[in-house]
Amino acid sequence: MIIQKGFKYRIYPNQGQQGILAIQFGHSRFVYNHFLQVKQNLYKLTKESLSYYDTTALLVELKKEFEWLKQAGSQVLQQSLKNLNSSYTNFFKKRAGFPKFKSKYNKQSIRYPQGYKINNNKTYLPKVGWVKTKFHRLLEGTIKSVTISKTKSGNYYVSFLCELEILPSPNGLTAVGIDVGIKDFATLSTGEKISNPKYYYKSENKLAKLQRNLSRKKKGSINRNKARLKVARCHEHISNQRKDFLHKISYRLTNDFGIICLENLNVKGMVKNRKLSKAISDVGWSMFKTFLKYKSVWFGSDIKEVDRFFPSSKTCNVCGSINKNLVLSDRTWTCSNCKTILDRDINAAINILNECTAGTAESQACGESVSPKFIYKLKQFSVKQEAPSLRWG
Repeated sequence: MIIQKGFKYRIYPNQGQQGILAIQFGHSRFVYNHFLQVKQNLYKLTKESLSYYDTTALLVELKKEFEWLKQAGSQVLQQSLKNLNSSYTNFFKKRAGFPKFKSKYNKQSIRYPQGYKINNNKTYLPKVGWVKTKFHRLLEGTIKSVTISKTKSGNYYVSFLCELEILPSPNGLTAVGIDVGIKDFATLSTGEKISNPKYYYKSENKLAKLQRNLSRKKKGSINRNKARLKVARCHEHISNQRKDFLHKISYRLTNDFGIICLENLNVKGMVKNRKLSKAISDVGWSMFKTFLKYKSVWFGSDIKEVDRFFPSSKTCNVCGSINKNLVLSDRTWTCSNCKTILDRDINAAINILNECTAGTAESQACGESVSPKFIYKLKQFSVKQEAPSLRWG
């Protein structure tokens, strides 16, 4: 099985190389914004659009009109058009929003499809030269493209997109159910609870102070730019902390378990709750799921999800009865049917595990499913009562 894997490293261009990269960033951004405007205007007039090949033909004419575009690599500008085409594709497939115009104040990036080289602790980039690179881990596979990026804090990075061949075989390890939350980042069906580090909350006071300092500076001044960099560094530090935590947790889970069971949460809808939006955004559930999915391919794990309407917290994992009166503040509750005292999060994780593995080798007993949902339905039928509804709130 062929997979694509990215390797990201810090680079340290000198002053001259930073100037050349600034030209590449600016020209690439200009081409992207120009053809985004062209495509929008054309659609308003004719209800038609331009393909990638149409824009590359127009790019030749554009370079004749603006001679300074030749300062940037031709392939860099073509890759910018490919990014624009991919943005439209993702929009129509409902994977992203409508393409927006790029700003020089946000993150900058360019991509080289070829012409790059690697030698010890340096990377060669066309029209830039050899750039000092910190290779903190081994680079594997065949390099397909190289992306150079500059963050808002002023740091430069190089990302190598590589192709690797792996053997897609199941690892044969046990299954685990995971219930994500805010107080505890994740609760496993094994009983383990992973605490939420809350990196944003820990840096919130410092960030507020830096932002107040930024708001007092005169726009366009040197001091304002210095204050802006301090705010950007603080945001980047929080983001790096969160990514590091999620990478380590997802790596451990995919390496230790063969089947990982999750809830299919509507995170986009949940962040509309003004009381919980900041906490939900800080915990990073969507990023955690993304990391789990691509790391599971490496280690032969399988990711399964239960429906978002499945009452994992309200269902007793022992007898299968449902507590319809359970509220969010109830962290423990007692089942009215079997009198079992249940921890809300551990109970939910066990129910998620049982629901995902119902009918599989992980939950077989004498050839019959032992999922609590089915046990409860059978008990209800045995006493000739109405079966519970298949749709829970």
